[in-house]
Amino acid sequence: MSIIQNIREKGAWIIFTIIVIALIAFVLQDGIGKQGNTTITDLGKVNGVSINKTDFEEKLEMQVQNYASQGIKREQIIGFLWNQEVDRVLYATEEKKLGITVGTKEISDVLFGTESPFKQEFTDPNTGEFKVNDAKQAIAQVKKSKNQDQINQIEKMYIEPSIENRLRNKYQALVVKGVQVPSWMVQKQYAESNSIANINIVGIPYASISDSTIKVTDDEVAAYIKENAAAYQVEEASKSISYVGFSAAPTSADSTAVLNSITALKAEFQAAPDAAVFLNKAGSDLPFYNSYISSKSLQVPNKEAIIAAGVGNVYGPYVDGKNYTIAKVLGVKQWPDSASVRHILVATAGQNGQIVRDDSTAKKLIDSIKSAIAGGVSFDEMVQKYSDDAGSKANGGKYEMFAQAQMVGPFNDFSFDNSVGAKGVVKTDFGYHYIEVLKQTPRSPAYKIAYLSKAILPSSETIGVASAAAAAFASASKDVKSFNEQAVKLNKQAFPATGIKSMDYEIPGIGESRTLVRWIYEKDINAISEPIEVGDSYFVAIITGEDKVGLASVASVKPQIEGILRDQKKAIQIKQNFKGNTIEEIAASAKTIVQPADSINFNYSMIPGIGNEPKLVGAAFNKSLLNKPSAPIAGNAGVFVISVKSQGAKAASQDLVGFEAELLNRTRSVVYRTNIGLKKVAKIVDNRMKIY
Repeated sequence: MSIIQNIREKGAWIIFTIIVIALIAFVLQDGIGKQGNTTITDLGKVNGVSINKTDFEEKLEMQVQNYASQGIKREQIIGFLWNQEVDRVLYATEEKKLGITVGTKEISDVLFGTESPFKQEFTDPNTGEFKVNDAKQAIAQVKKSKNQDQINQIEKMYIEPSIENRLRNKYQALVVKGVQVPSWMVQKQYAESNSIANINIVGIPYASISDSTIKVTDDEVAAYIKENAAAYQVEEASKSISYVGFSAAPTSADSTAVLNSITALKAEFQAAPDAAVFLNKAGSDLPFYNSYISSKSLQVPNKEAIIAAGVGNVYGPYVDGKNYTIAKVLGVKQWPDSASVRHILVATAGQNGQIVRDDSTAKKLIDSIKSAIAGGVSFDEMVQKYSDDAGSKANGGKYEMFAQAQMVGPFNDFSFDNSVGAKGVVKTDFGYHYIEVLKQTPRSPAYKIAYLSKAILPSSETIGVASAAAAAFASASKDVKSFNEQAVKLNKQAFPATGIKSMDYEIPGIGESRTLVRWIYEKDINAISEPIEVGDSYFVAIITGEDKVGLASVASVKPQIEGILRDQKKAIQIKQNFKGNTIEEIAASAKTIVQPADSINFNYSMIPGIGNEPKLVGAAFNKSLLNKPSAPIAGNAGVFVISVKSQGAKAASQDLVGFEAELLNRTRSVVYRTNIGLKKVAKIVDNRMKIY
């Protein structure tokens, strides 16, 4: 429920959202800017239009809240949200130029039509019907409150994004409708799609010449980059490093020490009359859940063995992830797996702990509500009049078929421990609840289990050894040469990490380390870092290269170009093996065989038995090669000579009208990436590196 359980929002979600927003705003007042440069007000500019840092932070915190349950990290959301904001400005500029607007009458369709931002919250889960009137009433209620802060937040969170989405759809539709495919192109591509050829091939693979015999120089790579400049443009600057790691993971001795320490507590744990008190005293690394969970829902290692130990007995120690754990079965009950209830909450405290009303006042009110219902007053009437739980109020106070452990303890226990029809008052940290149990699944054994758990951590000695070794390595390294020499002396591998961008939060091979990425962009090439702790290792890095916006450097693309140039040199040697006037003579001179390839399709570059060879497929439809050998063709896998046996057409699998429609749709689909084109010509100033 919104006060009891955040994940079960229903019709009156708006009120809860407003509470969350208010809390975030309160936090932001104190927190925005503390983690970065407090003097920067603009996170960036797009064609002179500012992206305000404070507005961005508000949106960021809301996104972090929304995606927290999915495990998406804040750093990832920063990048996603930045791109979203850049796109928003770019599209808004184009929409304004074209005079695209959303009229007053259209607003109602935007908010309450098929694209309504309120659709999910106001859709009946049983019928799938969007309750438009309920949505309108909820919005009207917010407007009637005349609380301008709440109204502004609804505007920012729901109305403005929905209008922006409608404007963008109009812009995209306008651009898409302007894209057409000329008839001559349709007919040409239709004919090509049905064209087939039968050919003979003679080939010698590049692999027949050892790579070690072919040398490629940096000058040759540089020349190739220059000749093919369009293919090797760097659109976003990046840097490269080399790094050495020093493990501070727990040793076998550390693991044994933890095992011995928890084993020493086993007898005392079994004898302890109060498990919660004992665990608090012993310092367990797992919190104590003081309730029951069915065996079906119990997700722990050795579940069967733990249950088999019986009430009052312990099992373990056993390994649970990175912990040693001992489990103690405290009790067993017959509980349903799921339950439905309805309730009325008289709150004493809100989500952030603020006092709503004093305890005695709340207790008197809930007792009065209980008496009124017992006297025949409608439960629904009492919910609407008195309940402070916005998450269930619009649904008559109901929570349908929730699983064990989803509600706060006392609420959970009443719902599962009592039979259907039971009513009663329960007190939680949020106030007093009057609860009625409506429905339950069949009962099965549920267990209360306490866990004494100790993390397997490295000792201070292990950490000290790793830290000292990393510090000594960093101190002894002055440049790339000494860095590599020191690594060899220590029998360690220096690993490369390339393409690191300024807003990356993770480095391949190292892991998440925004600290290291920031250091890389604060320093120059050949700078050597102090030891940086990431996970259970210390890393020392040296900056080895930089790719600025523009033409790629030799170092960054040499690995991929080197193979291309090596194959080009091999091709020159291989071509000398092809001699003769017929395909058979050429095969004999090359000491290989003629390989037939039939039904080659013009639009498909794969040749059976050879691979992806678009140059050969293109040559197969050259009419001048009918019954005569081609010149040697340097392909992807080797050098080939082909002879065309025949050219023709296969039976069309699609008529011309259908082909034209499909071609038009494929062509138009590319237009939906117009933001890429807009970004390329835009002037974008990105200040994120100064803040995050």
